[in-house]
Amino acid sequence: MKNILAYVESINGNIKRSAFEVATAASKLKSKTNAIAIAAIINGTEEIAYQLFDYGIDQVINIESDILNKYSVQAIAKAIYQLANNKECDILLFPASSDGLELAPIVASKFDAGYIADIIEMNIENDDIIVKKPVYAGKSIITTKINTPIKVFSLRPNVFTSVKQNTTTKQFESFNPELTINDCKTLVINTVKNEGKLDVKEADIIVSGGRGMKDPENFALIEELAKVLNAAVGASRAAVDAGWRPHSEQVGQTGKTVSPSLYIACGISGAIQHLAGMSSSKVIFAINKDKEAPIFKVADYGIVGDALEVLPKLTEEIKKIKEL
Repeated sequence: MKNILAYVESINGNIKRSAFEVATAASKLKSKTNAIAIAAIINGTEEIAYQLFDYGIDQVINIESDILNKYSVQAIAKAIYQLANNKECDILLFPASSDGLELAPIVASKFDAGYIADIIEMNIENDDIIVKKPVYAGKSIITTKINTPIKVFSLRPNVFTSVKQNTTTKQFESFNPELTINDCKTLVINTVKNEGKLDVKEADIIVSGGRGMKDPENFALIEELAKVLNAAVGASRAAVDAGWRPHSEQVGQTGKTVSPSLYIACGISGAIQHLAGMSSSKVIFAINKDKEAPIFKVADYGIVGDALEVLPKLTEEIKKIKEL
């Protein structure tokens, strides 16, 4: 193994949580080899770099280019390809986010390299990187590896726990890729975010509702509890498919994978596709009137009862506690 390149995402100068997870994964691989762990950021700052150094990264490379001020997957992929060549990186790690899942296969194709997406575990055995990833909508886990000299992986968010680690080498440098505007086949010229809502992928507490909420209007009970707990609102696929909630709130195999400190499942039976997206939560609290619901098999705490009756009482009691 030569060197490891971790692509980290940032928004408006703030690093996404997935960036620390990818940095930690790179650092752990480094600790078992003689490789150097390198993090790549796009038009970042030295302040961002020093946050990454806390997670075992040896070098932070700031890819600087005015062309990259607007998101263009083709241009960013070319810049990462040039940087990886320049630093002799043969392991490339991306977050399995919307951007990472778009970038990773393009970069892999430029290297004619093998690529495995959405991995949930990574180990080194006999100088090979052995990884695990879910298949068949999370019903099975396969163990596999890449045989090409250069290997590209995307890591499922909220699965690889970020851990602070000391590093003796702390280098911050710039890299100017050779790009022209013709490298930008498409450009993202504007993004709009609802600042009033927490993203389930970033939230520390999530209150989710499913078919057991019976009606979209009843999600007001979910929203009220989420407001009291400063939590994000989530939803099962059944609730999203019914048009009750937006897809951006969907938790599960076909939605978002989350790993909050507390996950409250209200009226969610616990289909395997949903469990695949939230079972790594630190504490799971379920409310369901069916005592045989699969969600109780993974829950740390549970209430057998109608969520429509339990939620108002639970919210009221939490309000009283917070007022003390």
